[in-house]
Amino acid sequence: MTALAPHPHRAPEVRRAAPFGPNLFASVMGTGIVATAGAAMPGLRTPVTVVWALDAALLAFLVVAALRRWTWATVRDQLADPVMAQFWGAPPMALMTVGTGTLLLGSDWIGLTAALAIDWTLWTLGTALGLMTSVLVPLRMIGSGERAFGGWLMPVVPPMVSAASGALLAQHLPEGQFRQAMVLGCYALFGVSLFATLMIVPQIWQRLVQHGLGAASTVPTLWIVLGPLGQSITAANLLAGVHVLPGQTAFGVLYGTTTWGFALLWVAIAATATVRTARRGLPFALTWWSFVFPLGTLVTGTSALAKHVPSPMFTCVSIVLYGTLVLAWITVAVRTLAQRSA
Repeated sequence: MTALAPHPHRAPEVRRAAPFGPNLFASVMGTGIVATAGAAMPGLRTPVTVVWALDAALLAFLVVAALRRWTWATVRDQLADPVMAQFWGAPPMALMTVGTGTLLLGSDWIGLTAALAIDWTLWTLGTALGLMTSVLVPLRMIGSGERAFGGWLMPVVPPMVSAASGALLAQHLPEGQFRQAMVLGCYALFGVSLFATLMIVPQIWQRLVQHGLGAASTVPTLWIVLGPLGQSITAANLLAGVHVLPGQTAFGVLYGTTTWGFALLWVAIAATATVRTARRGLPFALTWWSFVFPLGTLVTGTSALAKHVPSPMFTCVSIVLYGTLVLAWITVAVRTLAQRSA
């Protein structure tokens, strides 16, 4: 497929560079966050562990399918497409989401030793691939003339997922230099994603102000902004639980609370934009998975804050958000299955 020529006045539209694209891995991300976020909810451990098992099977299926279908030419075409290229951030996040679920939930079934081995493997692969997307995809956009949209955040969010997932792994390292190095590395990954996000979000806002919401199929990607926000709250507070540096808890609570406030503001903006678009017609597309994983990161971030701040507000909000997350996941999963079987 020939790459689409960039045009500075064309609104971004979701296009397919191949029938089987990296955006399919967003379903693994969305399903996985339902499991990992549910790990902090009382009384749900058994059902969310089943969700984790389904997610692990889905990841295995998609990886096998990708290895069978993708060639270098296919990958090159996907990277040449200015929209599909952004979704190369999904595979590394899918790997790490399943890895985290394995540690938090799968260890009940397979044991802690096996769970740690799987999580370390998936975290290492996901982190390496995520750092590649954080560099290569933004470089591909230089001079393209494309307008920013929520999908631009996809390739730069994986390092933040690495930071949050790495914090959980660091807790299982022996005290000393290795644990400290792991935590420092996670903070560095935190910075990679945070400052990239700070450069991209203003561009998304500017496009909205100057050009409006654009194509209906891209409106769900506004929710992706919640991804780095919620995941950064999660990472900051999970890292605070690994006590190797002074002031970690204070930083986690201060950063997390202020970012949490902006995240709720963005929920209001994205929800209003989605409702307005739905009234005119919001056709189903794989971008609907943007409703799930980003919202899930806000759930995990709120739950992480609740562990450090003795306030029932965070606990209550996390439960309400999780209920909303489950409804969104069921809706999108059903629509995805219906579309793939049609």
